Amino acid sequence: MSTSTASGVAPFTSDRADSIEMIRDSARGLLGTDMARARKLRFTEPGFDTALLRQMGEAGWIGLAVSEEAGGTGLGMAEMIALAEEMGRALAPEPLIGCALSAHLLAAAGETALLGKLLAGEAVVLTAWQDRANTLTPATGADGARNFVSMAAGATHILWPVSEGGRLALHLLTRDDVEIVTESTQDGGHVGTIRPKSFAGSHIADDIGTAMAEALDRAALATAASLLGGMEASFAMTLEYLRTRQQFGKIIGTFQALQHKAADVKMQVALTRASIEQAAAALDDGTRGDAAHAIVSRAKARASDAAMLVAHACVQLHGGIGYTDDYDVGLYMRRAMVAVPAYGGAALHRRRFMALAPETEE
Repeated sequence: MSTSTASGVAPFTSDRADSIEMIRDSARGLLGTDMARARKLRFTEPGFDTALLRQMGEAGWIGLAVSEEAGGTGLGMAEMIALAEEMGRALAPEPLIGCALSAHLLAAAGETALLGKLLAGEAVVLTAWQDRANTLTPATGADGARNFVSMAAGATHILWPVSEGGRLALHLLTRDDVEIVTESTQDGGHVGTIRPKSFAGSHIADDIGTAMAEALDRAALATAASLLGGMEASFAMTLEYLRTRQQFGKIIGTFQALQHKAADVKMQVALTRASIEQAAAALDDGTRGDAAHAIVSRAKARASDAAMLVAHACVQLHGGIGYTDDYDVGLYMRRAMVAVPAYGGAALHRRRFMALAPETEE
């Protein structure tokens, strides 16, 4: 990870930079670089490798940003975005971001027993917080449906925020307490609509409003980082294609029009990385409240826009083969189509940024 201060990101210490690189190496070793695994899991349920998720837990990934006092690894968002990038690069379908969100809430609730199982990868705890598309406002009803729970078929427990006495309380439901209906997504994963059979879940926290806002910001930023990982992987694949593919007896990478498009892609990737790293550094430095919401929204808006621009450009630069399902570059476009609206799309985050950090004339 860069230690440049050009975008206002404070440089890491040598030890921390080494730690982040070790996380990247660990992730690449565990996830691999072969797209065969991602292809094999598409359009299946639960759609991810539960044994691998357990290994992620054992490696400390689920609790990476959870404090050591709560049983986590006690690292920061800089480490989490590095890990999320590698997940995006490998097109890993495991619901790491959703589990990390739930871990944040369970730690805030003091629910240590289930948190321990989640951090170890022994339980898959997902939070049903959303009742409509493109929102960052948690649903609060005790009954009714919650939608868009990513990889819901693999859940063992469901966290269910509920409005009680003017505060956002948290309830816990087991898999047997709910009905889950899944719908396939473009990338071969799925989202679930969850309905309680009867609202018999246990009340585990009186007020998790602040923790929920923090958890959604962290999830949005990690999702932005996973988009960045996919952008970098698809761009690297495209550059290799441009260096080897010949047309009219020439390497197509020598064509000026294609060089210009590739330069535009590289700029989008670089700007996205700078925005995400700055947001992670701000959260690690203790930025909270509206300032945190604003800087996360800036990063997620940029990543969402850039991911689609880069995906389309990389597919186009491959020509007709890029549009086929058999060619890996198209998998990154399909993943971007699913991840871009997760935890708020570009338009929502731009509106939130302008509401919280509007430009003013000096």
